[in-house]
Amino acid sequence: MTTTLVTNAHAVDATGETEGFWMLVDDDRIVATGSSSEQGALLAGPGRHLGRETSRGGAVPAADVVIDLEGARLTPGLVDLHTHGGGGASHDGGADEIERGLALHRAHGTTRSLVSLVANPVPHLRRSLETIADLRRRDPLVLGAHLEGPFLAPHRKGAHAEQHLVAPSPENVDALLGAAPGTVRQVTLAPELPGGLDAVERIVAAGSVVAVGHTDADHDLAVAAFDRGATMMTHAFNAIAGIGHREPGPVVAAVSDERVTIELILDGVHVHPEVVGMVFASAPGRVALITDAMSAAGSADGDYLLGELAVTVSGGVAVLAGTDTIAGSTLTQDAALRLALSGAGQTPVRAVEALTLTPARAIGEDDRIGLLAPGYVADAVAWTDDWHVSRVWAAGQELTDGR
Repeated sequence: MTTTLVTNAHAVDATGETEGFWMLVDDDRIVATGSSSEQGALLAGPGRHLGRETSRGGAVPAADVVIDLEGARLTPGLVDLHTHGGGGASHDGGADEIERGLALHRAHGTTRSLVSLVANPVPHLRRSLETIADLRRRDPLVLGAHLEGPFLAPHRKGAHAEQHLVAPSPENVDALLGAAPGTVRQVTLAPELPGGLDAVERIVAAGSVVAVGHTDADHDLAVAAFDRGATMMTHAFNAIAGIGHREPGPVVAAVSDERVTIELILDGVHVHPEVVGMVFASAPGRVALITDAMSAAGSADGDYLLGELAVTVSGGVAVLAGTDTIAGSTLTQDAALRLALSGAGQTPVRAVEALTLTPARAIGEDDRIGLLAPGYVADAVAWTDDWHVSRVWAAGQELTDGR
C-alpha cells in the first residue's frame, strides 16, 4: 500500500485548531496524526476534546508521498445530509445524473452525501432507491438515500408535487424501506399525518433516522414525535411553523431536545444569518448545515425542474415558476461555511463542526467520518485564506473536478 503524509497544515475540526498539523494516510484511512509545533496545542473549548491528543508527540513519520500544505487550513471532508442535485443534474434521475450532481458538490468540498429524493409515486421512488443502492455499492462516498417525500403535509409541501403525497401507512413505509434494504438512511415525515407517530417508530426500528419536517405540527406534537424516536428536523423554519411567543412551535421543541439534530439552509435566503446564529447558540453541536440544493446549483440562472415541478432561478434563488415559493437552493457547502463565519458569527471550529461531525453523528457515522483523527476515513479539504476550496481528498484519493 502507498502511504501519504499530509503535513504543515492548520487543522480545523470539531475538536479545535492545530498549527503544524500532519496526518499519515494508508489506503483510505488516517492512521496517525500529530503536530510539529512546539506545544502541539489543541485550541478547543471545555469539553470539546474528542481524543486527538492521544496521537500527538513523536517524530513526523516517513511516507511514500509527502504533501506539504505550507500552512493552509485543512478540515475534514464536508458531509451533506440533504441535496437534490447540482451541475444541471437532478438526483431524481438516473445514476449518471446523480453522479454529475455529486461531482459538482465534491468539487466544493462535500465528500460524503445522502442522495435526497422529492415526492414521487411509491413505485417511482422504489426504482430511485434501487438506483441509489447500486451506486452506493460502487461509490462509498454515497452514504445512502434521504426520502424527503412522500410523507409530507399538503399545506407544507413546499416544492413537492401534492398529488404524490401519501400517508405513512405500514404498507407505504415497508414498500419504500424494503425497496433496497439499508439504503434509506433518513426519512422526512409530518407526524400529524394518519399513522404518523406509529410510522416514526416503524422507520426507526428499521434502522433509518426520522426527521420532523414539512409539517403543521405544533410544539407538543413535535415533542411527541421526538419521544417516539425522531432525532432530526428537516430545514428548520422552512415548510414548518416558526417561533411564536405564545405558541413556541416545533423548532423550539427541537432546540430544547438534546437528542435532536437541526438542519439549516444557510444561503442568506432561507433563514436570516442572525437567526442561524441564535440556533447555533441555543443548540451547540446540534446544527447540521445542509444545501437542499437542486439541479441549478453550480449552474446559470434559468428554468429547471425539481421532480415534476417547474422552477425558475434568478440571482441564484430558486422558486416554483410563477410563485414566490422557494424551491430548494443553489447552495454549495463551502458557501455555507463562509456565510457561517461572516454572517452567522461562528468560529471556524463551530462552523466546520456543523458541516462535518454533526451531520455524521446524526446518521450514526461519527465513528468514521467527520474528524481528522486516526481511524477516520481520509476525507479532507484544503482551503485558501478566504475559505475557498483548493484541494479535496476522499477515501485517501485526491479528487479533480469532483471526480
